[in-house]
Formats: sequence, structure tokens, C-alpha cells
Amino acid sequence: MMRRSRMPQHKTIEEFNFSWQPCLNRQVIYALGTCEFIRKKENIAFIGLPGTGKTHFSIALGIKAIEQGYTVLFTTLSEMMEDLYMSRADNSFRQKLKKYVAPDLLIIDEFGLKKLGQINVDDLYEVISKRYESSSTIITSNKQFDEWGSILFDPVLAIAILDHFVHHCSFITIEGESYRMKERERITSTKRRGRPKKESSAKTPSVEIESLTIKSQDLK
Repeated sequence: MMRRSRMPQHKTIEEFNFSWQPCLNRQVIYALGTCEFIRKKENIAFIGLPGTGKTHFSIALGIKAIEQGYTVLFTTLSEMMEDLYMSRADNSFRQKLKKYVAPDLLIIDEFGLKKLGQINVDDLYEVISKRYESSSTIITSNKQFDEWGSILFDPVLAIAILDHFVHHCSFITIEGESYRMKERERITSTKRRGRPKKESSAKTPSVEIESLTIKSQDLK
């Protein structure tokens, strides 16, 4: 089940550094880890800038689901759209569509990186509408929800897709800087402190990165 889920990495809720994000409500995340949302056929949307933990949490919840016996499939939006688009060439569209409709939990990562064309929006509607109230979907996005409509080519289908997805959905918004960028800054700073000082008549300008507050919301 883990192999078939196509998880790109192994991430857990327990290993996430909540002290780095003190305003993120860990009780909300751990409550999602019970997978009650799957039993209720509900959806989750993680929204935030790249590197803030969206994919980490989606993978961690997927692993929790597998441990409880649920079928899970992880994909990026672009991979799923390309897979369905290519299936039209060999008349395997219905078979491929079932691949994304059948799992108890479908994780769609990187929603919003690229705008979708008409055919892609048609295919996404097929997936979301057929999963509506029959299984759960997690979407991660670097776009705020009010920007999602601009990603989808057809405004009528956009409304239908969003209406089906948000009807039973919890939104977790993470506001803050990238953890990867902050980690890189820490490593660079450590290396600099370890180097011998060089005499110079010119002062090296310092660069400060302002930390942003990270918050979570559980909206229905």
C-alpha cells in the first residue's frame, strides 16, 4: 500500500518541528492525524508559501491513513493532468480516471503552480466531482483560496470544481517564510562563524530576514 501510494518521501507529524511554528495549532494537525476526516469523506486544503510544511503534512496524513488501512495516492496536479491528457491518445482515459477516483485519500500537491487549459479543467472536474462525498482529497497550494478560480480556464467549471471541493473541507493556512530558506541561512551562518576572520578596511554589509508569524485556521 505504501509503494502504490507513490509517496515521494517518508514524513511524519511527530518529526515536524512545531517549535519553529509556535502559532501553528498542533492539536488541529494531530486531530487530522486520526483520519476522522477520511471516515467522514471530508477534504483538507493546506495553503502557504513554498517550504512552509504543506507537503510534509499531506504526506504525514497519507502515511497515517495507510497505517489505518486506507488506500492512498499521492500526485502533483501537473502529473495527474498530464497522465489523464495522455490517456486520451490510447483510449485509456476511463481507466486512468478510475486510478484517481478510487483511492480513499487522494493527495494533489502543487495546486496553482501553473494555470490549466480547457481540457485539463475538464479532467480535474471529472476527478473532483466523482470523489465528492464518496472519498477524501487533500490539496496543497501556494495560492490563497480566492485566487484558485484564476488558475482554472473555464469560469463555470471553476465554480463547480471549487463548490464540490470546499463543501466539506478544512482549510489550514500557514503564513511564514520557507523552512528550507531558513535552514540554509542557519547553515551558511554557521559556516561563516567557523571561518577565520579576515582583516579588511571595508565592512561587510549584514542582511537580516524578518521572521513572519505562522498561523493555522480550521475553517469549515
